[in-house]
Amino acid sequence: MKRTGTRSEAVSATPVVPACVPLAAAPTDHELTVVIPAFNEELRLPMTLDGVADYLNDWGVDYRVLVVDDGSRDKTATLARRYGRRFDTIQLAQQSGKGAAVRTGMLAATGGVVAFTDADLPYDLNSLKDGYTAILAKQCDVVFGARDLAESACVAQRRWLRTLATGVFREIVRQLVSREITDTQCGLKVFRRAAAIDIFSRTTLDGFAFDAEVVYLTRRLKLPWRRIPVTLVNEYSSTISLTRHAVPMLLDVLRLRLRDLRGEYRIDESIAAVAPNAVVAESSSKAAA
Repeated sequence: MKRTGTRSEAVSATPVVPACVPLAAAPTDHELTVVIPAFNEELRLPMTLDGVADYLNDWGVDYRVLVVDDGSRDKTATLARRYGRRFDTIQLAQQSGKGAAVRTGMLAATGGVVAFTDADLPYDLNSLKDGYTAILAKQCDVVFGARDLAESACVAQRRWLRTLATGVFREIVRQLVSREITDTQCGLKVFRRAAAIDIFSRTTLDGFAFDAEVVYLTRRLKLPWRRIPVTLVNEYSSTISLTRHAVPMLLDVLRLRLRDLRGEYRIDESIAAVAPNAVVAESSSKAAA
């Protein structure tokens, strides 16, 4: 797998690490990596990267942003190179699905804390900071953004059909995956790096239902987790289509449950091989621009 940086040419990166393959992780070299999966996002992504850069620069955390281009046919892969050395791109040779793109980015990230969010930046980034802070304080290893908490807010107008579909899918996942983590599909999740490697080395779902598998594995690995409220600040047109993706998502959840019943997930031991200095920094410090 090769990355593209500010001065290198975009190259294909086809390998996706299979589930249950131990990793010899590279050393941790900064505090926070934000992974952004993107497919044909050349129009929306610049606004997102501007917003992320402004927020993280003001925060002062030592960060990197990793865009994973899921085989786009537009100029998505070249956009991150405009933002300097803190921004990088992994380009998949062909479209493999959001789950595959997130997995690739999470396993390539080298921040002490690793997060992912959507390319349209739907949530106020204060929730990202809250998740980072909770992990830094050793309150948990995994943080799930949750739209169904009482403290969560929505300042964007939601389409009623999407709201209905979200509710139906949420109830199915609650019955089959977790009765505690009910909003599996919220596109903001934060992980201690070792936990991210443990989880994403085992994931198998490449489509939009991968979030449910992440929740399932977090619980099966007995990783400490917590949910935090989020504020939905926009809901632009999404790459997810209710007509094309609803049935595959449901089938993926059923496959997840079937794999569980068959004992196909290896959950008996940690497979993260994080280098000795892969420790979350005790305090944030500004890095040179």
